[in-house]
Amino acid sequence: MHYVVAEPCVDCKDQACVQVCPVDCIYEGDRMVYIHPDQCVACGACEWACPVEAIFHEDALPTKWSHYADLNAEFTRPLGTRGGASQARVSEDHPLVRSLPAQVQRTQLEPPHQLTNGGS
Repeated sequence: MHYVVAEPCVDCKDQACVQVCPVDCIYEGDRMVYIHPDQCVACGACEWACPVEAIFHEDALPTKWSHYADLNAEFTRPLGTRGGASQARVSEDHPLVRSLPAQVQRTQLEPPHQLTNGGS
């Protein structure tokens, strides 16, 4: 079993997951990162590091994003099975990701305004 990067990563690419991955199995596209299923050792470090909760264990992948397991595999498997992802930047994304509209990221949204009680 392995981890999968899903849609919340599109247009985020925070890179915290890449930095903590002990086996360099996370590859970068233009709009998101992808986990190579044959290189992932299922340690979970990337899931905890992801600030937008875009990484899921394959068994816990929400149904609405279940196609991202195949999408990650289709994107990364042609790159080989030897690791070294930190040096592998791929300029184009999977066709499905390329077709998505620009995503507004939670980290870009303003925090809710605090209500004040008339100076009390």
